Amino acid sequence: MKLRLGLVGVGGAWENRHRPALRALSDRFEVRAICEPVARRAEIAARDFSCDTVDGFRALAAREDVDAVIVLSGQWFGALPILAACDAGKAVYCAAALDFDPDQAREIRDRIEKSGVAFMAEFPRRQAPATLRLKELIATRLGAPRLMFCHQRVPAEARKGPATGDAVSRTHDLVELVDWCRYVAGYEPTSVLGLTHVKEGEPKEIDYEMMSLDFSDETPGTKITAQISSGRYMPACWPEAVSFRPPAALQVACEEGVAFIDLPSTLIWFDHAGRHMESLETERPVGEQMLSHFYRSVTSLVRSTGGLEDAYRAMRIVQQAHRSHAEGCRIKLDYS
Repeated sequence: MKLRLGLVGVGGAWENRHRPALRALSDRFEVRAICEPVARRAEIAARDFSCDTVDGFRALAAREDVDAVIVLSGQWFGALPILAACDAGKAVYCAAALDFDPDQAREIRDRIEKSGVAFMAEFPRRQAPATLRLKELIATRLGAPRLMFCHQRVPAEARKGPATGDAVSRTHDLVELVDWCRYVAGYEPTSVLGLTHVKEGEPKEIDYEMMSLDFSDETPGTKITAQISSGRYMPACWPEAVSFRPPAALQVACEEGVAFIDLPSTLIWFDHAGRHMESLETERPVGEQMLSHFYRSVTSLVRSTGGLEDAYRAMRIVQQAHRSHAEGCRIKLDYS
């Protein structure tokens, strides 16, 4: 059985992740239509997959030959393609960078739940080979995590227009980092402390964000602290500076050792026996793994919306981190 897909946008990961994955999984997916505001991109993608171009996402979602909608870019549409898919009763795979206020996020979650469709949010860090191997080591060799340090350094692109797109991308990056720490910890954070640095002379341009997550559980002795940081303070025209001595994407100090991850497939860990280095480049690409998971969730008799709650909770944590910075205090997390 092939799932017939409608694509909304192509997004920044199209060439490196989504296009190759759809090609490799041609026995499971068939692209039937694409909606992309940039006409040239739409033509190239449509020609590549021998599919139709559609003027609007509502028309795409309503097509009878489309079983599921894959939202790869939300910069122009926001959450509207997701809501249109819900109205049409189509499953949704969301890889777009979205940024909503608490009321909007709650409304979208409720709409998806009421529609009864399968939903999956794309979190590539979860499915990276190094992350999956780390979870195995935590269960077998390293023991429970105690401290996590999650860092991201990206170039600050020269901006010619409004900061809206950059702000959405920045929030999406933070949501992914928060979800990554939640997944590795295996618990939900109970409080957050946020800090934001604004570029001098441009009060609306944030070039660094940091948050401290406290994971506490009712189980005695279960306490994990995670520090997450994302910096956009180096100009893109300084590529050597951006890549100079980058910190590990994720460092986890556990009861019996410590591990360092460099995405997507490098894992170095230490225990009482010494240093261990694992290169997992032969594992299946992340894009294929995530789309395969989406295929199973749609074709299964059991409806899957696990990604919906994960996306909602990670977004709420980022929002509360911003509130923490504004109020100057640690915020107790409430996911209702």
